[in-house]
Amino acid sequence: MNKELNLVVPPEIGLDEEQLSNYLQKKIKGFDPLHFKVLKKSIDARKRQIKINLKIEVSDKPFDHSLNFEGHYPDVTSATTMIIIGAGPAGLFAALRLIELGVKPIVLERGKDVRARRRDLAAINKEHIVNPDSNYCFGEGGAGTYSDGKLYTRSKKRGDVNRILEILVAHGATDQILVDAHPHIGTNKLPAVVAALRESILKAGGEIHFNAKVTDLLIHNEEIKGVKTEDCRQFEGESVILATGHSARDIFYLLHDKGIAIENKSFAMGVRIEHQQAFVDSCQYHTDDRGLLPAAAYSLVAQTKYKGVQRGVFSFCMCPGGFIVPASTAPGELVVNGMSPSRRDSRFANSGVVVAMNEPDWAAFESHGPLAALELQKSIEQKVWSKTLEKYNKKLPEAENKLRNSQLAPAQRIPDFLNGGESKELNDTSYQPGLVSLDMSTVLPDFIAEPLKDGIRQFGKKMKGYVSNGGQLIGLESRTSSPVRVPRDKETLEHISTKRLFPCGEGAGYAGGIISAAVDGEKCAEAAVNLYAKKSKS
Repeated sequence: MNKELNLVVPPEIGLDEEQLSNYLQKKIKGFDPLHFKVLKKSIDARKRQIKINLKIEVSDKPFDHSLNFEGHYPDVTSATTMIIIGAGPAGLFAALRLIELGVKPIVLERGKDVRARRRDLAAINKEHIVNPDSNYCFGEGGAGTYSDGKLYTRSKKRGDVNRILEILVAHGATDQILVDAHPHIGTNKLPAVVAALRESILKAGGEIHFNAKVTDLLIHNEEIKGVKTEDCRQFEGESVILATGHSARDIFYLLHDKGIAIENKSFAMGVRIEHQQAFVDSCQYHTDDRGLLPAAAYSLVAQTKYKGVQRGVFSFCMCPGGFIVPASTAPGELVVNGMSPSRRDSRFANSGVVVAMNEPDWAAFESHGPLAALELQKSIEQKVWSKTLEKYNKKLPEAENKLRNSQLAPAQRIPDFLNGGESKELNDTSYQPGLVSLDMSTVLPDFIAEPLKDGIRQFGKKMKGYVSNGGQLIGLESRTSSPVRVPRDKETLEHISTKRLFPCGEGAGYAGGIISAAVDGEKCAEAAVNLYAKKSKS
């Protein structure tokens, strides 16, 4: 006999398996013995008395904890081939789905494997050296691998989402991601999962090539036949899945040069705001001792007006117990992002706080056509970098060597940003390359800075103490999503004019995170097979 129950319990029961078992044994009658399985778990901190919402299945027989995902991949060594550009979540899950459908994937990744990437990340943090092909954005696993590994998605297609989560568990992720309302693997654990996904692809006969930067597309009669890489290799297949992520600007330029339709897309830019995690815990849990509760997060939204135009300001990619990291993909630009390890045990909390960008904002770059939004994004990143470096060098004595390359980030305490003027002192930070005190209003355009000020003031009314010297802005958070969309047919998912090309994931403008990118990768793989793999065999 099995029965599903929805329970609301205090944290000391809901977050302690032994206490929960004792509670259920006393509360639920008619099961002898009683076995239980938690199906879903979420925290309700809206009121001072915090509750844990649980969906539980109980039974008088032990549960089978095996996954619905079978994990069987056929040998595709000699099968029809398809090319995938990019080994992020969209690319990796597209590859696995192709294998399931009997097609051989050839994955081309401009960066390095997850282990080799670590040396380049260390070089960014410690030596301020940015490798354009191996960094927090580029390399096996994509941007999410070393910048948090949050798995939350707003997708309504729970079957697709659950399938992705089960595949991750089958490759080494904790099974808690199947239960938690806001699942999270963590930057320290996700690389091993990514490596396991790679092994499944290789074991089934697929190919993955690292340090394989695509520099040309082979197109004939408006059909893509294959690609060329920087080292002059050529790869051909029945179709090409484009899964390059939101920061592969060279690919956007290449598409434009080849006459492949792309278009500007709205995105968002702003800063990271960092507080002590204890402050966020106190605000969200109404206590200075959170006990068994995880590091608290927040989600804030404000509507502002600038020159009569409505603008949304919102928190983005909140990282409780986390760190701010340098996410630039080229020298001469400044980009930051946030991440959390699996335990979320840093004493810092940070979140992107960003302003929505729309067409009027990139009007000054309209000569760039469908790359105008990208050029706006790039110009602000470069300005922030140069102004920060200039400020740092001015403070050095004349006899000292001036820095030429830097990932130092501008920073300002929240009250100083709102009232105007540089901060005389800056707070301790998780940002390893270091901070430079700078008035953010001097490096951010007015259409970002002014709505940002208004939005932060509104946030302060929702979270008491948010607007205080305990919080500081660190810039620039600019890679929230792609500023370019690669348009595709809604039904076939094929590019609107270039046959056999399937734009996919965040870089093409159709996803916003690990899970949604993975789901989109699978869908594009299925679409490519339906259109071309069967035809090629007939």
